[in-house]
Amino acid sequence: MTSETVVSLTPAGQVLGERIAVTAGCEHLHRPEPFAETVQSRFRAGHRLVMITATGIAVRVLAPVIMDKHSDPAVLVLDENGYFVVPLLSGHEGGGNEWGRKIAAAIGAECVITSAESYVRPVLVAGIGCERGCPETALRHILDETLRGYGLDSGDISALASIDMKQDESGLLALAGRLGVGVEFYSAHALLRYTDRLSERSSIVFRATGCYGVAEAAALAHAEFVAGTPAELVVEKRKSARATCAIARAFRECHLT
Repeated sequence: MTSETVVSLTPAGQVLGERIAVTAGCEHLHRPEPFAETVQSRFRAGHRLVMITATGIAVRVLAPVIMDKHSDPAVLVLDENGYFVVPLLSGHEGGGNEWGRKIAAAIGAECVITSAESYVRPVLVAGIGCERGCPETALRHILDETLRGYGLDSGDISALASIDMKQDESGLLALAGRLGVGVEFYSAHALLRYTDRLSERSSIVFRATGCYGVAEAAALAHAEFVAGTPAELVVEKRKSARATCAIARAFRECHLT
């Protein structure tokens, strides 16, 4: 799962950093020591960073550990007053532009996008597995609980996905209708392709369905189908008494007109 870290240096930046950390549910480090090593360690570990510092400081600190736009986590730079949010690294491939817009909206700032011709839009798919006859209320509960674990809500979801033996589940269909999103169903054979990417493999699920996991595999499969790019699990499978849910994300490139 991707993590986020907010880094601040000044008293005003500390106030803003605490505000962002509470809003986004992420870690906040104020004047960490040793500064460069701490920030670089978070970056190497894949943490997306909010740097409430001068742009020059962020550049000098991160320059030794930057690899490439396909693997580096996104980095945002903010002024200490919270007027502007600037996606500095991985704005496209790492989703920094979209994340910057979210942070800006949350604190009432302006997001300054420096890429002119195209941007990437995250596709978030909720994969759901459930017992036969599971009601919509139970499915909505596990979905909301799963989304909260990543600081999301149901409005961020692009679609639902499950295994094809659940395509007549009235609760699942009702949930999709209430959310105003589509729901796609995949065969066990198609879901088996994602076995190596599951957080855990269940022999019980395999005996019942023919695949080793429904929620995670379905989320990955449909996110990749919609976006046309590789997907990743951003929230691993969560369980309730009657259902499971996982969230996968892929990035779809969009062109400005």
